[in-house]
Amino acid sequence: MEVNLTFRLKKSNHFFNFDKCCFLYWCTDYNFAIKCGGPQITSSDQIVFERDNETLGPATYYVTDTNRWGVSNVGLFSGSNNPQYTSTSSSQFTNTLDSELFQTARISAGSLRYYGLGLENGNYTLTLQFAETAIVNSNTWKSLGRRVFDVYIQGDLVLKDFDIRKEAGGVSFQAVKKEFTAQVLENYIEIHLFWAGKGTCCVPAQGTYGPSISAISATPDFEPTVSNTAPNGKKNRTGLIVGIAVGLGVVCFLSVFAVYYFILRRKKPYENQDEELLGMDARPYTFSYAELKNATGDFSPSNKLGEGGFGPVYKGTLSDGRVVAVKQLSVSSHQGKNQFVTEIATISAVQHRNLVKLYGCCIEGVNRSLVYEYLENKSLDQALFGKGSLDLDWPARYDICLGVARGLAYLHEESRVRIVHRDVKASNILLDYHLNPKISDFGLAKLYDDTKTHISTRVAGTIGYLAPEYAMRGHLTEKADVFGFGVVALEIVSGRPNSDTSLEEEKTYLLEWAWQLHENNREIELVDSRLSEFSEEEARRIIGVALLCTQTSPTLRPPMSRAVAMLSGDIEVSRVTTKPGYLTDWKFNDASSFMSENSHFNSSTSISMAADADRSPVTATKTKIHEIIGEGR
Repeated sequence: MEVNLTFRLKKSNHFFNFDKCCFLYWCTDYNFAIKCGGPQITSSDQIVFERDNETLGPATYYVTDTNRWGVSNVGLFSGSNNPQYTSTSSSQFTNTLDSELFQTARISAGSLRYYGLGLENGNYTLTLQFAETAIVNSNTWKSLGRRVFDVYIQGDLVLKDFDIRKEAGGVSFQAVKKEFTAQVLENYIEIHLFWAGKGTCCVPAQGTYGPSISAISATPDFEPTVSNTAPNGKKNRTGLIVGIAVGLGVVCFLSVFAVYYFILRRKKPYENQDEELLGMDARPYTFSYAELKNATGDFSPSNKLGEGGFGPVYKGTLSDGRVVAVKQLSVSSHQGKNQFVTEIATISAVQHRNLVKLYGCCIEGVNRSLVYEYLENKSLDQALFGKGSLDLDWPARYDICLGVARGLAYLHEESRVRIVHRDVKASNILLDYHLNPKISDFGLAKLYDDTKTHISTRVAGTIGYLAPEYAMRGHLTEKADVFGFGVVALEIVSGRPNSDTSLEEEKTYLLEWAWQLHENNREIELVDSRLSEFSEEEARRIIGVALLCTQTSPTLRPPMSRAVAMLSGDIEVSRVTTKPGYLTDWKFNDASSFMSENSHFNSSTSISMAADADRSPVTATKTKIHEIIGEGR
């Protein structure tokens, strides 16, 4: 199996891309163990922990000669002239039979990642071992330091604000063991330790902070079907390569005529398209249509998850066991295959914990599909407004709001390619198993021409979430997304859609009602009555940010990075002084009567600016005002 692995090292939500580490490895391992920061050690239970004493710098990575595992580090310790990325101690450690295992550790000022490579797919028990040696027990101020960091396994947060010393009962030099179940689907495990700027930085000495780990080991929870390659097993690997090569040669020889005949029959319809892809520098993973058809049960209605603006979405299970969401693109594009794949490659490269991951695509003739990660808890609008069993308490809602803001900030300001989503709404925000929000459908509008039915003309979006300047004039900047986020934030707090005609008149439109409450200093009444408890301070903060984000003028709306800072409490929420003109300059009772006469409009559809060409200016203006303030979701 040939693998190109790019270590993506994260610090403060920025990605640093180093040269690709290209290597060959065979799926011949079913466990591994690493002595972080030190020499090889055999533990009391006869586990051989391989050495990890290579010198790492502030932005480096290392892969073992046997390609069994790798490590990468990013971060420069503040105030340190000679930064060291390992720590040592000759002390004896409690709560363990293997003191020697904890006498060295790998440390980092920011981001530390370990990769177990070439593993047989399946579930593994992953054991992480820690011990605090820098912050020691004493009766002085030097014992007041706090090392706090987060731990992710396969991209999932498993330890938040982890403090080794606190976990050990407030003492140093005591072993702390943490065990987790990790699912291996693509022959590797990723362990990511990330300092998120918490704890102390200078106690007991300058630069004492960031993640620290002493040992890592992984054992399978299944019966392995492969034999581990010895650390110096070049001979074993040569035999394996020769054996497989001979077997493949025989198979190829026997099937060459059948394959040739099959290719000859299928080649002509697509040969021009295939030639178009030759020489591309970056290609996303491509699935065959037959593969997706098999994964989704021939796109069975029972596997249909929903219908989006770009086409239906189906749940599927790939041959490697991955559960995916397959989006069939129902609107054809004038783009050539090369341009289409280039756009998909661009979207695939945009990765963030609050963005839905795109695995690849399918382009066979007119069949074009996108393959995304599957998220168990579906969309935010179903969780907030649906009748399902998912109950979002206040901490979950606050984290969802902050996560969505961070995802948009990445798209607008941190991604290599600046992306304006154009359709930020609750149904385009999906929730994973842990209720982490992930923004979907970003970047897709670039795949379509302005003449297509989804976009209609220059405007693509959903009624109720559209910024005024975008709905009225088609003027698009990232501030249009900021407006949509403001509406979503109010929906998260209130637990209701942006318009609901079943409510009393003053509450029908969420934005109007929020401003009425704000002007009378009664914002807390906006909070969902189904919540048994909530943080009043956090609620006021979210509402304040939402009102800033939904200002009429784009210049008055904050960039998403500033919205994140305000939501997280890093800076004060700016005071909102200007009531939006789309609320002050329009009488809603007049608009309501107008819309009742045009009840055939479906609020879930996208805006068609072209339709306004046949209306009078007054009628068109009334329609647009209603679209802005939320005549539906």
